[in-house]
Amino acid sequence: MFSRRYTIVVADRTSGVMHRATLSVRPVAITLCVVLATPILIGLGAAWKGRVDTAELRTSHEALQQENASYRQATQALAGEIESLQSAIADLAGRSALDPSLARAMDKLPALVKARAMGGSTEVEQSARATLSAMSVPEETFGLLRGLLDSLESRLLVVRRNVERRNALAAATPSIWPSHGWITSTVGSRVDPITGGSDTHEGLDIAGDKGQPVYATASGKVTHASYQGAYGNLVTIDHGFGLESRYGHLQDFSVANGARVKRGDVIGHVGATGRATGYHLHYEVHANGRLLNPLQLLTQRPRDQ
Repeated sequence: MFSRRYTIVVADRTSGVMHRATLSVRPVAITLCVVLATPILIGLGAAWKGRVDTAELRTSHEALQQENASYRQATQALAGEIESLQSAIADLAGRSALDPSLARAMDKLPALVKARAMGGSTEVEQSARATLSAMSVPEETFGLLRGLLDSLESRLLVVRRNVERRNALAAATPSIWPSHGWITSTVGSRVDPITGGSDTHEGLDIAGDKGQPVYATASGKVTHASYQGAYGNLVTIDHGFGLESRYGHLQDFSVANGARVKRGDVIGHVGATGRATGYHLHYEVHANGRLLNPLQLLTQRPRDQ
């Protein structure tokens, strides 16, 4: 059928001229098929492309949803860390405040004592300005912010340790008067009240009434609470950081060896035991085994005065 050929004759009645055209069925059929199939193929191609584009958009949408969910989680985590840091900073601000008189007493401690209480320090790895300038995409932004927060948190831990050690040194600084009364002898050369000869006095004598309370001048551990020669009844307190205080001529003891005491606790009462001419307290402060003048540290009165 497709191999047949047809002749079309066209005659002009006026002139009698005849025109003939021979056609093959195959090319005509192919042409018709192409003409008819082209719109169908175009439609099928458009439909296929539409499905592909829709699938890509769906995949992209799902990826964006997951990414947004991840960003929300990251944002919530960062907000939690920031809130935690703010709370920690507020807590440190409250804990770092010291009584001005106690701070002045701490300033007068020997350098070696203060060095024992000093903690290490670290530098923040990069400044916030450098961090912000390095941000280019959200992933890097969150990563850099988290790194900055981690660095700040590490720095905050160091500051917290320093504040804790500073507060510990403050608690260990012998800063309050050990008893009520009046000074009868200070540290240094004096005339011996018993022999009348030259003498070097290694403490502070505070005269007072018999039996009035004697206070621990700082927190620490009682390392001695018994009779000891010229000191009479003696209490020795180790405050840490190389600091030690001694309380002599006591009438009695209110603490035992090994007890933990706080600043202001009653440890005994004024007496005249040992080598004493009257009722008074003999008070000494030592730093790393060396005698300190207690007057430079006594900036506070006992709490009940």
